[in-house]
Formats: sequence, structure tokens, C-alpha cells
Amino acid sequence: MKIDLKSLTIKKAHEAMKNGEYTPLELADAYLEVIKEKNDELNIFLEIFNDVPEQAKHAGVMFKNGEAGAMTGIPVGIKDNILFEGHKASAASKILEGYTATYDSTVVRKLREAGAVILGRLNMDEFAMGASTENSAYGPTKNPVDPERVPGGSSGGSAAAVAANMCLASLGSDTAGSIRQPSALCGVVGLKPTYGNVSRSGLIALGSSLDVIGPIAMNVEDVEIVYECIKGEDRMDSTSKPESLYERKEIGKPVIGIPRHFLKMDGVNEKVLENFANAEDKLKTLGYEVKDVQLTNARYAVPAYYIILPAEASANLARFDGVKYGLHVGGENLIEDYSKTRGAGFGPEVKRRILIGAYVLSAGYSDAYYNKATAVRDLIAQDYKDAFKEVDVILTPTTAGPAFKLGEKVNDPVAMYLEDVFTVPANHVGLPAISIPSGTVSVDGKNLPLGVHFVAPHQREDLLLKISKDFLKNA
Repeated sequence: MKIDLKSLTIKKAHEAMKNGEYTPLELADAYLEVIKEKNDELNIFLEIFNDVPEQAKHAGVMFKNGEAGAMTGIPVGIKDNILFEGHKASAASKILEGYTATYDSTVVRKLREAGAVILGRLNMDEFAMGASTENSAYGPTKNPVDPERVPGGSSGGSAAAVAANMCLASLGSDTAGSIRQPSALCGVVGLKPTYGNVSRSGLIALGSSLDVIGPIAMNVEDVEIVYECIKGEDRMDSTSKPESLYERKEIGKPVIGIPRHFLKMDGVNEKVLENFANAEDKLKTLGYEVKDVQLTNARYAVPAYYIILPAEASANLARFDGVKYGLHVGGENLIEDYSKTRGAGFGPEVKRRILIGAYVLSAGYSDAYYNKATAVRDLIAQDYKDAFKEVDVILTPTTAGPAFKLGEKVNDPVAMYLEDVFTVPANHVGLPAISIPSGTVSVDGKNLPLGVHFVAPHQREDLLLKISKDFLKNA
């Protein structure tokens, strides 16, 4: 039978497979057909796993035995920095070309236990460094809405795969907005959970104090189902947190805060502000109280990030030396092995951030740069703490503009870095945040998606999901 993938949800797919309308294998094949049709142009999947039929048949047995849950048989794509035992994982870098994972990441283990069908690995910015998926060693991914434009990044492949109906849901990672920004640019829903709510075990690390794995899907209900599957405390991750760590008071109708001063940052597109004003009006119509709040130090979040993140990245990427695993380029001695391997294996953006990181951590400069950046991070955290005494969630646009054209910002790193201006503060503080579609703007004859962005206190994903469902239900 022909499966209507465009209107499919996880709940609908589960009911259809439970009722015998089609099997998990038939559903997986339907998505594989779309991938075969579109992937050459869009460059979203780097690889389709050869054990997809085996996974789908196992899911079919789970349905037959009455063991199927919400995620059983659901076709999922995973970002290329998430480990799946026996499968390649390269973080879209030449330095890890051919590397095969020796164990499952915790999120993949949970998906497999639930019976999900993991179709393949998705393109990304190399080692998750970028906001456009143009930094991949395997070529850029294109936005399904307009293939002349970027899908955002670094989880551009994860957002584009859902938008192109290549999978029903996907996993990305978010270090400064890398789930939420591409979700906004591709017109889908992306959730960054509270830091520590989803295990980072088996995620190829970029910034260990910032990285979070989260779900992307076409609607909020599907994002919630995937999140419920992958969340939870994990002894394999020392930064994992118990769900009871933060107090969770009962809230009726959440009060929404808007940091209006923050919206006036340089480079924010006027059409984005118009779209945001419409979203605010809609929330008021739905009965939400809206109050102004101050996030005085949020404007410093991007410069602080581009000190803290390179510092952590330079330490995390030191392991890629041509000795332990991955690419090896031989030299006349060990030091030459290191330099030649890293020179050939890393792309320009990765090299740039490693150099910055080594510099800001070096003797004589750590106080001037790194320690000041961590102090700014503390100030941002205090701003949010104060704001959440007055409101329950905070609303901003997700991005400063719609999807830009491929190549438009490649040679302007500062302009690219500002893509994360509204999303990165949540990573500094470890707060949960979600991007949901909020309409489109017409640019060059194309209707390009925009998103709005809700941030909640620690472990209040429930508030984000509640408001987002309400907002989109009344779209």
C-alpha cells in the first residue's frame, strides 16, 4: 500500500502497524524510497545502514508478541556524531573516516530497546562546528524548502531529513543552538533538553559542558515521544542528572517573558521581528499573560561561547592524533605524525577553533579570556534565575533571519557565529529550550520558515511542550 508520509505521525504509524495496515519493514521501505529519490540532490544521509531490514523485522516480531511501544518500528535518523555499535560514525570529518563504533551510545541503546528502526547517519558540520552544515567533509546539505539555501547547523542533516520526509524523527546534538536553529530554518520542531537529562555517553564530544542530545520531528507530540524514550539518568555519563534534582511546582497557565532589549541586537531581520510580534499577539489571544523581562548579559553569550567552546573543543579533539583510531598520515617521527594527521584530517573551521582554544587556555591568557568568559556565563545564569522569579518561560525568535543561501556566510565567520544569538544563552545555563514553526516569510519568491523559541527553567520540558502544543494546535 502507499503510505502518506507527509501527514504521518508516530502515533498514527504505531496504530497502523498495530492494526496490521502495514509492517515496520514496509514503513522503512517507504522512507528508503524517499531517500533514494532525494538524497543525491540534498546530501542529507551520509549512509543508509545495511541492517535496516533486520531492525524492521525485529520490530515486526515485537508487534506480533504484543511487546510494541510507541517507538517500535518508527524510522529514525541519527546525527553522524552519535555512536551505534558496528556502524560507522565520522562526525562528518576526514579524521574519523572509516571509524566503526565499538559500543552503543545510551540514546541508541534506548531506541533499539524500544524497537525503533535506525535508518542511517545524517550529515552535519564537522565535529558539530558550524551553523549551516557547510563545514562537512562530505559536502554541504541543502535545505529541502529551497535547495539553494542552507538547512542550518550543525544538525542540518537531522532537521532536513525530517523536513524532506526521509524519516519520521531524528536525533541531533545541540551545543549553541544546533538542534533549534536548523529546525527553525527547515520548518520543523526541535527540542534541546535540560543539560544532563539525556545521556551524552556515546556522543562524540565537542563542548562537554554545553552538548545535549535531543529530538527533531514534524510536530510537538512526536518530539515528546522521542524525548520520553531517550531521557533518563545514566551511570555512564557523570553529568547525568536525576529527574528529581530540581523542584517542579504546579503551574496553571504559564506566564511568558520577553526580553525586548535583546531583540534589538544588530543583524536581526525586520521580517523576523514582524513574525515574532504576530506570535506574541497569538499567545495573548490564547490567554497567556506576557511580561517584559531583563536578560542584561545575554548579549554577551555569543562572545563568551566562542571562548569557552573552543577551549573545551581543543581539549576534546586532542585525542584525534592518528595513533588511537581514525586517519593516520605518517611522518618521520611522532610529532610529525600528529601534525600531518591533524593537518590532513581536520577542516578549516575545526582548525580555527582548536587554535583559539589552545590560545585562550595558554599561560598568561586564561585569566584574560577563559576565566572572564566563565564569569560572564555565571552572570547569564543569574539573569535567567531572576527572570524566572517573574515568569515561567521566556520567548524570543529562534534565529535572526530565515535560511541564507549556500556560500553566503562561509567567508564571514563572525556573521555565521551570530546565527546562534538567541539560542546559545540556554546552553550556557543548561536550560531546556524548544523551537517551533511560527510561519513563513517570502524571500526571492520562496516561502521560508521561521521559528519562535521558548526557554524554561531546568527540567521543565513539560512547560515547553504544553505551550508549544497549544500554539501549534491553533495555527
